[in-house]
Amino acid sequence: MAVNRQKIILDCDPGHDDAVAILLAGKAPELDLLGISVVAGNQTLEKTVANALKVTQHLGIEVPVFPGCPGPLVRQRTIADDIHGKTGLDGPVFAPLTRTAQDKHAALFMIERVLAAPGEITIVTTGPMTNLALAMRLEPRIIPLIRQIVFMGGSYQLGNVSPAAEFNILADGEAAHIVFTSGRPLTMVGLDVTRKALCLPEIVERMAGIGSAAAKLFVDMMVFFNQTQKQTFGWDGGPLHDPITIAYLINPDLLTLKPMFSQVDIQSAQSYGRTNCDYFGYLKREPNVNVAIDINVPLFWDIIEEGIRRYG
Repeated sequence: MAVNRQKIILDCDPGHDDAVAILLAGKAPELDLLGISVVAGNQTLEKTVANALKVTQHLGIEVPVFPGCPGPLVRQRTIADDIHGKTGLDGPVFAPLTRTAQDKHAALFMIERVLAAPGEITIVTTGPMTNLALAMRLEPRIIPLIRQIVFMGGSYQLGNVSPAAEFNILADGEAAHIVFTSGRPLTMVGLDVTRKALCLPEIVERMAGIGSAAAKLFVDMMVFFNQTQKQTFGWDGGPLHDPITIAYLINPDLLTLKPMFSQVDIQSAQSYGRTNCDYFGYLKREPNVNVAIDINVPLFWDIIEEGIRRYG
């Protein structure tokens, strides 16, 4: 067991790629997964909570699951059923659920754990940032006590649900604005790097060769995910966005980061949810986000394979 395991809370909206993030975090010796907090995003809250429970039950990950916000702070709810299907995790067949979620709200769970371990906890968000933003508003004392925030979201280039915006940020731009202006160390894993990690047929075949239940889950999820990505974006393999956050915490050499001053557009009609990242430093403002600008793709798939193999 690794010494000094990083304490993390994974805040997600499963989702195929969120499910792979859970798989990766669940048995990584570098990480201590304290809990999974869940938000509406890829599907409704009822479905994303059920999906988190299904994945942890299927893989035998003993970690509590906390339901959070059923919609954004201000705007109307957006879901991604075109990519993730009616359940939010179409493809795999799971056994009936025997696990149940915790009674405590995700934001209250975050507050409790951060106050109990000041400066120790990394919060990873792979969905809309509603739960984290709500926790910051409910109990501002936690803000300076969060070690860092690593999130999948945004893009300094092109969006994926509008020309300007990425889904997780657009789904709750006001929440993202609260996090971006929190003053905490932020690492942004955006579409600029996640679109380089395409789960091509040869990757699916490689993981299928492991031959375990975890490998089968990965394959079943990716076969469905790749079909919808092909229909929507024309790619032969879908970008495996969310697990890159976890893979980066396991091995920071995975990503090339560039500090930038970054803001979330919450005022424009056309570009709501865009992450305006000052790549060239035009604004002469102090950088507030470490933005991922490149990824070691072969290393990423090695980390994914190693993560799947940990389940035997």
